[in-house]
Amino acid sequence: MTVAATNAIPSTPVRAHEASASGRVRDIRLDFFRGLAMFIILFAHTPGNFLTSWIPARWGFSDATEIFVFCSGMASAIAFGSTFDRAGWLLGSARVVYRIWQVYWAHIGLFFATTALMVFLNETGLGNKNYWGRLNLWMLFVESEHWTNPNMLLSLMTLRWVPNLFDILPMYMVILAMMPFVIALQRVHFGLVAAVSLILWFLGQRAFSEALGLPYLNFTAEPWLGDDNWQRRWFLNPFGWQLVFFTGFAFMRGWLPKPPVTPLLIGIATFIVLANIPLSNIGVREFGVEWAREWRADNRQLISKVDFGILRYVQFLALGYLAWVLAGDKGHRLRTSATHAAAQVWLRVLAIILRVGQQSLAVFVMSIFVARLNGFLMDVMGRDTGTVLAVNGFGCAVLIATAYAAGWFKGQPWRVQQAAR
Repeated sequence: MTVAATNAIPSTPVRAHEASASGRVRDIRLDFFRGLAMFIILFAHTPGNFLTSWIPARWGFSDATEIFVFCSGMASAIAFGSTFDRAGWLLGSARVVYRIWQVYWAHIGLFFATTALMVFLNETGLGNKNYWGRLNLWMLFVESEHWTNPNMLLSLMTLRWVPNLFDILPMYMVILAMMPFVIALQRVHFGLVAAVSLILWFLGQRAFSEALGLPYLNFTAEPWLGDDNWQRRWFLNPFGWQLVFFTGFAFMRGWLPKPPVTPLLIGIATFIVLANIPLSNIGVREFGVEWAREWRADNRQLISKVDFGILRYVQFLALGYLAWVLAGDKGHRLRTSATHAAAQVWLRVLAIILRVGQQSLAVFVMSIFVARLNGFLMDVMGRDTGTVLAVNGFGCAVLIATAYAAGWFKGQPWRVQQAAR
């Protein structure tokens, strides 16, 4: 998604990211919100990080995962939709398969790299914790009868074993695999897309499907446990989460119209977001709302992160609508033409966020790795305010460096040099 500035666009830090290859001004909202999600995911996956008290998940039902998946759907519509239109369904599907192949090896590499880091941190003896144990990797180091069995390695490589923390990329791969079929259905009628997506979502709601005697759609995460009733399933059920992915996909493809900006819709969205706060983690934990605690216990399926409960969807759409309105058309409110120092600082910060959003896969993989390292650093150095802010700053710097490095490599500068000769 790297873009180049044209001569018609001033060469400010942000403008360099705004022009498309055709010279049209790019809608920066997608990259901006994906970039923010990457930083939030880093904070959320860092153990013992007090900054997590301020991430969206603490103030409502939805969190950065919804931002990541929704924006991934929008990005996929841009990246793959034109290929289906231009080259046909078969070649479009081939491009999707190639992307799944890339994400698959990113997942496998992330698992082994993070596992090796956990072993190293244990060997240092500094944190006084079992770091691979905290990721539920006991079967690798203690329950060796599983690992020495060839089926154990096969389970990892075939995504039947999906350990804690390593669930979002497998979910993303399954949803990507659905895309060619969604494209085919839409060519018949968009109503088929909506119907199939809703049916898959419903069958991915464990409480609903089991109450009606229907099959529960989700994959097993630990196949060596034979009793189906005790099987741990994928923490992010792709059959539930595809709903938010294809919502973003449909908006970007133009299958769904952009919602109008009206006082009524703004008021409804604001009410939904504010009404969620008493029922949120903050409402229960900090405000001591006892009835909210009981309500959450009685309505787990409606707010389930595993199956993507319906109230998460509603709250995310309301929050996303407000963010979309506040950012303005093509994100014009995010930009500024002011020349004072504060405005220039913001433009540089914005340019960094956009770059992080553009390289979301590489940055996400690095964020999972660095988050575990940051948790270890806090265990060793302490969790006073200054230390926590410094460690989080270090993590953000690593993500930013990863984004710029990934963009540089994708630009293939060696080809530019070769052409110049």
